[in-house]
Amino acid sequence: MKLPNLKFGELTAKLPIIQGGMGVGISLSGLASAVANEGGVGVIASSMIGMRDPHRAKDPEGADRRGLIEEIRKARAMMTDGLLGVNIMCALTNYGDMVRTSIREHVDVIISGAGLPLDLPGYLREMSLELKEDVRTKLVPIVSSGRAAGILCRKWLNKFDYLPDGFVVEGPRAGGHLGFKAEQLEDPDYQLEKLVSEVIEAVTPYREQHHKDIPVIAAGGVYTGEDIAKFLELGAAGVQMGTRFVATHECDADERFKLAYIEARQEDVTIIKSPVGMPGRALRNSFLDAVSTGLKHPKKCVHKCLHSCAEDKSPYCIAQALVNAYKGRLKNGFVFAGANAYLVDKIVSVKELMNSLKDEFERFRK
Repeated sequence: MKLPNLKFGELTAKLPIIQGGMGVGISLSGLASAVANEGGVGVIASSMIGMRDPHRAKDPEGADRRGLIEEIRKARAMMTDGLLGVNIMCALTNYGDMVRTSIREHVDVIISGAGLPLDLPGYLREMSLELKEDVRTKLVPIVSSGRAAGILCRKWLNKFDYLPDGFVVEGPRAGGHLGFKAEQLEDPDYQLEKLVSEVIEAVTPYREQHHKDIPVIAAGGVYTGEDIAKFLELGAAGVQMGTRFVATHECDADERFKLAYIEARQEDVTIIKSPVGMPGRALRNSFLDAVSTGLKHPKKCVHKCLHSCAEDKSPYCIAQALVNAYKGRLKNGFVFAGANAYLVDKIVSVKELMNSLKDEFERFRK
C-alpha cells in the first residue's frame, strides 16, 4: 500500500507529509521547495524572516515583509510540484502583515499556531476585496486539544461562515515551543495519539453537517514511515514532520546547526523554560548551560518580535539566540529539536528522506 494524497479542498499534495515550519531561518525557500518537489507540503517559517535585511533594526516589519516575499518567490521559482505553505505564529507582533503578505503572494496554505488564530478568515475576506479576486489560500490552525479545535470551528462559523481547511495537532514530543504545561509533557492524557483522536471527534460533527472535509494532521514526534502509518490508521489524513528535515542538504540552516542533531545524544534533548513563558524542547549546549547557571544577563531587545516575550525578566533574547543558531554560532545560541532528534545520524537529501519514508510505510503496510 502506498502513501495516500493529502487534500485541502481543491488543492492536493501527492504525499500526506507536511514539512514543519521551523524558525528562525531553518525552513526557508530551499527546504520548502525541495519538499514540495517531492510531493509534500513545503513550509516557510515567517518568524524573523527579515533577519538578514540590513535595515531591519530601523524597519523590522518592512524587513520581514520583504524577506517573506523574497522567500516565497524564490521557492516558487524552484518548485515543479507540491504545495507551498507559510507558518505564521499568532504571537508575532507583525502577524497581520505576515498573513496579508502570504495571501497576496498566493501561497497555498497558511499554518498558524502559538495561540488560537480566531480572526484568520477575516484576512481572506479583506484580501479578496483588495485583490478583487477569490483567494484560494487554505487556512490550517495548529491546536493541541479537541477543545481548541471545537472553539475554532464554532468561532469561525459564527463570525466568518468559514470552517478550517484542516488542523495540525501538535503533541508534546515536538521541537521548539510547546503548547503544554511542563507536567503534561509525559502525561498519557496529552500524548499525540490521544490528541489526534480527540480532534477528529471534535471536528466530525462540523464535517458532516457542513459537508466539508477537514483533514487532521498529526505532528510532534513523527519520525518514521511506520509512525506515519500508525497515525493514518488512527484517522489522521497526514503528518507534519520537522526534525527529520533539519539534517537534509536543502535545509536552510548552517551546517553546524545540522551537525548538532547528528552529534546529539538522547540525554542532550532537554526541556527549557523560554523567555516567551512556555516550555520548549532543545538540545543542551554551553549557551543553555550558562543560562541555567545564571551566567546570562538581560540585554535590550531590538527585535520586538513576540507579544508574549517578557524581555525585562529574560536572561537572553530568544530571537537573537535563534538567529545565532541559524548562522551556526552555537556559543551564542541554541538548537530547538524534537524528542527524536538524537536518532538522526547523517545528512541526506530531501529526496532520499522522502523515499525512505515511503519505503518504510509500504513495508509496514504490506
